[in-house]
Amino acid sequence: MSAFSDAERKARLRLIRANAIGQATFWALIDRYAGAEAAIAALPSLSRKSPRGRPIVLPSLDDVDREVEATHKHGAKLIACGESDYPPLLAALDGPPPVVTVLGNASLLHRDVLAIVGARNASALGQRFAREMARDLGVAGVVVVSGLARGIDTAAHKGSLSTGTIAVMAGGIDVVYPTENAPLYKEIAERGAAISEMPIGLQPTAQHFPRRNRIISGLARGVVVVEATLNSGSLITARLAGEQGREVFAVPGSPLDPRAKGTNGLIRQGATLTESADDILALFNSQPFAYPKHEAAPAKPTAAPENTDKLQAEILRRLGPAPVEIDELVRLLGASPAEVSAALLDLEFAGHLTRHPGQKVSSAV
Repeated sequence: MSAFSDAERKARLRLIRANAIGQATFWALIDRYAGAEAAIAALPSLSRKSPRGRPIVLPSLDDVDREVEATHKHGAKLIACGESDYPPLLAALDGPPPVVTVLGNASLLHRDVLAIVGARNASALGQRFAREMARDLGVAGVVVVSGLARGIDTAAHKGSLSTGTIAVMAGGIDVVYPTENAPLYKEIAERGAAISEMPIGLQPTAQHFPRRNRIISGLARGVVVVEATLNSGSLITARLAGEQGREVFAVPGSPLDPRAKGTNGLIRQGATLTESADDILALFNSQPFAYPKHEAAPAKPTAAPENTDKLQAEILRRLGPAPVEIDELVRLLGASPAEVSAALLDLEFAGHLTRHPGQKVSSAV
């Protein structure tokens, strides 16, 4: 059962699909106005605060209805953060995807999940290792998530098809990349699950893959990197896992193999050296995982801060081109988090500041 009315669910979809609203701004709006319907109603006044502000273009209700219809026609469903079907670990992230599209068995998203990632140009031994590890983890009851890429991702999915595997898509839920994995995608849709935060039909671009990687690590209790060069996207996934409080595992390799440079480097940085599924299961069994809960939005809108102009001026005085944590601003200003959050939102829509990952802001360029 949905935690939101149909109107609120559609409003959340409209808000996150708007041209100039990212996840951080979405959640700031939700927190301030206690819902997407109220936030949308407030957007015109926010956009008028300064000529420097970017005009916000929202999709129409007809646009939203078409996306919902196309999603259902593909056999998938849209799930908003806050609803019972939404993946619990993903919901606990700092700024989770407001809406995800899920195809297949959504219950897999609520089980123990481990990510296996690695090089696209993986060695034959690396692919065999990933496939056998995924199989062994699946037999032990762990669901394997990966990114449907060539090499290690493909091997991990194939090894866990019979026990439960999740593919995270960089584009729309219906856009398979690489296209050679279309048969594998079909099997995953029938026997496992696929998930995406992008609208159905969207072709993936380079900027979408780090966001996909954030979901891969966000769904999992830990991430195993099997092979990775020093500039591999798998190292981004490992870094995100560490920032999210997840375990990072790395499979050692020969110093002569460039695909071992990244994994050996992770081990030097503190990742758990991993030679089999038993290494992971031993850690999981010895450290029961407390599944965090995403805090619900406030029941009523946040009151506008007093002396708004003065607080905004103080914030701007402390901001520069280098991002600063919002918590640090709260400490320096001596104002409440709600007051600072509201002032930051006004400054953002006025075009005076830029938001960054990790709850950070800077002055606008």
